[in-house]
Amino acid sequence: MQFEKGFLYHIYNQGNNHQKIFFSKENYLYFLKKIRIHILPYADIIAWCLMPNHFHLMVLVNRVDYPKSESSEGFAPSETLAKKPPNGTFNHSIGVMLRSYTNAINKKRNRSGSLFRKNTKAECVNCFKGLTPGFIEKDGVTQNSLLITESQYPQVLFNYIHQNPVKAGLVKNETEWEFSSASDYTGFRHGTLINKKVAAEYVNIGE
Repeated sequence: MQFEKGFLYHIYNQGNNHQKIFFSKENYLYFLKKIRIHILPYADIIAWCLMPNHFHLMVLVNRVDYPKSESSEGFAPSETLAKKPPNGTFNHSIGVMLRSYTNAINKKRNRSGSLFRKNTKAECVNCFKGLTPGFIEKDGVTQNSLLITESQYPQVLFNYIHQNPVKAGLVKNETEWEFSSASDYTGFRHGTLINKKVAAEYVNIGE
Protein backbone atom coordinates (compact mmCIF):
# COMPACT_ATOMS: atom_id res chain seq x y z
CA MET A 1 0.00 0.00 0.00
CA GLN A 2 1.23 3.46 -0.85
CA PHE A 3 -0.53 6.39 0.78
CA GLU A 4 -0.36 10.10 0.02
CA LYS A 5 -1.32 12.85 2.43
CA GLY A 6 -4.53 14.70 1.61
CA PHE A 7 -6.25 11.91 -0.33
CA LEU A 8 -9.18 9.63 0.45
CA TYR A 9 -8.60 5.88 0.58
CA HIS A 10 -10.75 2.78 0.76
CA ILE A 11 -8.99 0.27 3.02
CA TYR A 12 -10.38 -3.23 3.24
CA ASN A 13 -9.51 -6.83 3.96
CA GLN A 14 -11.36 -10.07 4.56
CA GLY A 15 -10.93 -13.33 6.34
CA ASN A 16 -8.43 -15.76 4.87
CA ASN A 17 -10.37 -18.23 2.68
CA HIS A 18 -13.47 -16.12 3.41
CA GLN A 19 -13.46 -17.26 7.04
CA LYS A 20 -15.08 -15.22 9.80
CA ILE A 21 -12.95 -12.61 11.53
CA PHE A 22 -15.53 -11.54 14.12
CA PHE A 23 -17.14 -14.21 16.28
CA SER A 24 -18.83 -12.13 18.99
CA LYS A 25 -19.80 -8.57 19.87
CA GLU A 26 -16.70 -8.45 22.04
CA ASN A 27 -14.55 -9.08 18.93
CA TYR A 28 -16.15 -6.21 17.01
CA LEU A 29 -15.64 -3.80 19.91
CA TYR A 30 -12.05 -4.90 20.37
CA PHE A 31 -11.29 -4.29 16.69
CA LEU A 32 -12.83 -0.82 16.93
CA LYS A 33 -10.40 -0.05 19.75
CA LYS A 34 -7.59 -1.20 17.48
CA ILE A 35 -8.84 1.13 14.72
CA ARG A 36 -8.85 4.05 17.14
CA ILE A 37 -5.26 3.35 18.19
CA HIS A 38 -3.73 2.50 14.82
CA ILE A 39 -5.75 4.49 12.25
CA LEU A 40 -6.76 7.79 13.86
CA PRO A 41 -3.20 9.07 14.42
CA TYR A 42 -2.75 8.97 10.63
CA ALA A 43 -6.19 9.61 9.17
CA ASP A 44 -9.71 10.91 9.68
CA ILE A 45 -12.31 8.20 9.28
CA ILE A 46 -15.15 9.08 6.90
CA ALA A 47 -17.02 5.77 7.02
CA TRP A 48 -16.52 2.29 8.40
CA CYS A 49 -18.24 -1.06 8.47
CA LEU A 50 -17.28 -4.32 10.15
CA MET A 51 -18.85 -7.44 8.65
CA PRO A 52 -18.59 -11.01 9.95
CA ASN A 53 -15.81 -11.88 7.47
CA HIS A 54 -14.45 -8.52 6.29
CA PHE A 55 -14.13 -4.81 7.04
CA HIS A 56 -14.23 -1.50 5.15
CA LEU A 57 -12.68 1.84 6.08
CA MET A 58 -12.96 5.11 4.13
CA VAL A 59 -10.33 7.51 5.39
CA LEU A 60 -8.69 10.84 4.64
CA VAL A 61 -4.94 10.45 5.15
CA ASN A 62 -3.44 13.29 7.21
CA ARG A 63 0.07 11.91 7.41
CA VAL A 64 1.92 8.81 6.24
CA ASP A 65 4.54 8.51 8.97
CA TYR A 66 5.89 9.73 12.28
CA PRO A 67 9.66 10.41 12.01
CA LYS A 68 11.64 9.16 14.98
CA SER A 69 12.83 12.71 15.58
CA GLU A 70 9.33 13.84 16.53
CA SER A 71 8.95 14.24 20.27
CA SER A 72 5.95 13.17 22.31
CA GLU A 73 6.73 15.64 25.09
CA GLY A 74 3.68 17.36 26.47
CA PHE A 75 1.42 14.36 26.00
CA ALA A 76 0.24 12.11 28.79
CA PRO A 77 1.03 8.40 28.17
CA SER A 78 -2.57 7.66 27.15
CA GLU A 79 -2.63 10.65 24.79
CA THR A 80 0.65 9.58 23.23
CA LEU A 81 -0.81 6.16 22.47
CA ALA A 82 -3.89 7.70 20.85
CA LYS A 83 -2.08 10.41 18.90
CA LYS A 84 1.26 8.87 18.01
CA PRO A 85 1.68 5.08 18.20
CA PRO A 86 5.34 4.03 17.92
CA ASN A 87 4.82 2.32 14.57
CA GLY A 88 6.56 4.70 12.17
CA THR A 89 4.39 4.55 9.04
CA PHE A 90 0.68 4.26 8.34
CA ASN A 91 1.35 1.06 6.40
CA HIS A 92 3.13 -0.49 9.34
CA SER A 93 0.47 0.64 11.78
CA ILE A 94 -2.25 -1.11 9.75
CA GLY A 95 -0.14 -4.28 9.75
CA VAL A 96 0.35 -4.10 13.51
CA MET A 97 -3.39 -3.62 13.99
CA LEU A 98 -4.27 -6.75 12.03
CA ARG A 99 -1.51 -8.90 13.54
CA SER A 100 -2.33 -7.92 17.11
CA TYR A 101 -6.02 -8.58 16.53
CA THR A 102 -5.21 -11.95 14.96
CA ASN A 103 -3.01 -12.90 17.92
CA ALA A 104 -5.79 -12.03 20.35
CA ILE A 105 -8.38 -14.06 18.43
CA ASN A 106 -6.03 -17.03 18.05
CA LYS A 107 -5.35 -17.03 21.78
CA LYS A 108 -9.03 -16.62 22.65
CA ARG A 109 -10.22 -19.36 20.30
CA ASN A 110 -7.24 -21.68 20.66
CA ARG A 111 -6.39 -21.47 16.97
CA SER A 112 -3.31 -20.66 14.92
CA GLY A 113 -2.40 -19.25 11.55
CA SER A 114 -3.48 -16.21 9.57
CA LEU A 115 -6.92 -14.71 10.09
CA PHE A 116 -6.85 -12.08 7.33
CA ARG A 117 -5.81 -12.27 3.70
CA LYS A 118 -2.13 -11.52 3.23
CA ASN A 119 -2.56 -8.26 1.34
CA THR A 120 -4.76 -5.50 2.73
CA LYS A 121 -6.21 -3.41 -0.10
CA ALA A 122 -6.01 0.38 -0.18
CA GLU A 123 -7.53 2.15 -3.20
CA CYS A 124 -7.23 5.89 -3.64
CA VAL A 125 -10.70 7.37 -3.92
CA ASN A 126 -9.93 10.84 -5.29
CA CYS A 127 -6.52 10.59 -6.93
CA PHE A 128 -6.82 12.60 -10.13
CA LYS A 129 -4.05 10.75 -11.90
CA GLY A 130 -6.10 8.37 -13.97
CA LEU A 131 -5.80 5.77 -11.22
CA THR A 132 -9.08 6.24 -9.38
CA PRO A 133 -11.33 3.23 -10.02
CA GLY A 134 -15.04 3.57 -10.62
CA PHE A 135 -16.83 1.42 -8.03
CA ILE A 136 -19.95 -0.64 -8.62
CA GLU A 137 -21.37 -3.93 -7.48
CA LYS A 138 -22.73 -6.33 -10.07
CA ASP A 139 -24.01 -9.83 -9.30
CA GLY A 140 -22.46 -9.62 -5.85
CA VAL A 141 -19.01 -8.76 -7.16
CA THR A 142 -17.29 -5.40 -6.79
CA GLN A 143 -16.13 -4.12 -10.16
CA ASN A 144 -14.56 -1.05 -11.70
CA SER A 145 -16.70 1.12 -13.94
CA LEU A 146 -15.65 3.89 -16.29
CA LEU A 147 -19.17 5.30 -16.00
CA ILE A 148 -18.44 6.63 -12.52
CA THR A 149 -16.29 9.76 -12.40
CA GLU A 150 -13.70 10.71 -9.81
CA SER A 151 -16.07 13.28 -8.30
CA GLN A 152 -18.82 10.67 -7.88
CA TYR A 153 -16.66 7.93 -6.43
CA PRO A 154 -16.45 9.19 -2.81
CA GLN A 155 -20.25 9.28 -2.51
CA VAL A 156 -20.68 5.90 -4.19
CA LEU A 157 -18.14 4.34 -1.85
CA PHE A 158 -19.64 6.04 1.21
CA ASN A 159 -23.06 4.61 0.37
CA TYR A 160 -21.67 1.21 -0.56
CA ILE A 161 -19.88 0.79 2.77
CA HIS A 162 -23.04 1.53 4.74
CA GLN A 163 -25.19 -0.70 2.52
CA ASN A 164 -22.96 -3.76 3.01
CA PRO A 165 -25.03 -5.32 5.83
CA VAL A 166 -28.25 -4.81 3.86
CA LYS A 167 -26.86 -6.38 0.70
CA ALA A 168 -25.60 -9.31 2.78
CA GLY A 169 -29.09 -9.86 4.20
CA LEU A 170 -28.03 -9.21 7.79
CA VAL A 171 -30.48 -6.33 8.31
CA LYS A 172 -33.24 -4.59 6.37
CA ASN A 173 -32.00 -1.06 7.03
CA GLU A 174 -28.37 0.06 7.23
CA THR A 175 -28.92 1.79 10.57
CA GLU A 176 -29.94 -1.53 12.13
CA TRP A 177 -26.37 -2.85 11.79
CA GLU A 178 -24.54 -1.92 14.97
CA PHE A 179 -21.05 -2.22 13.58
CA SER A 180 -20.91 0.56 11.01
CA SER A 181 -20.93 4.35 10.98
CA ALA A 182 -24.40 4.53 9.37
CA SER A 183 -26.14 5.18 12.69
CA ASP A 184 -23.73 8.00 13.49
CA TYR A 185 -24.80 9.87 10.37
CA THR A 186 -28.52 9.49 11.04
CA GLY A 187 -28.31 10.66 14.63
CA PHE A 188 -29.30 7.32 16.14
CA ARG A 189 -25.86 7.15 17.75
CA HIS A 190 -23.14 9.69 18.46
CA GLY A 191 -19.95 7.74 17.86
CA THR A 192 -16.60 9.51 17.97
CA LEU A 193 -14.71 7.34 15.50
CA ILE A 194 -15.79 9.31 12.44
CA ASN A 195 -15.11 12.97 11.65
CA LYS A 196 -18.38 14.39 10.31
CA LYS A 197 -16.91 17.82 9.60
CA VAL A 198 -14.27 16.34 7.32
CA ALA A 199 -16.75 13.89 5.78
CA ALA A 200 -19.07 16.76 4.78
CA GLU A 201 -16.29 18.16 2.58
CA TYR A 202 -16.36 15.06 0.37
CA VAL A 203 -19.80 13.44 0.62
CA ASN A 204 -23.43 14.24 1.31
CA ILE A 205 -23.86 13.08 4.88
CA GLY A 206 -27.60 13.75 4.92
CA GLU A 207 -27.63 16.55 7.47
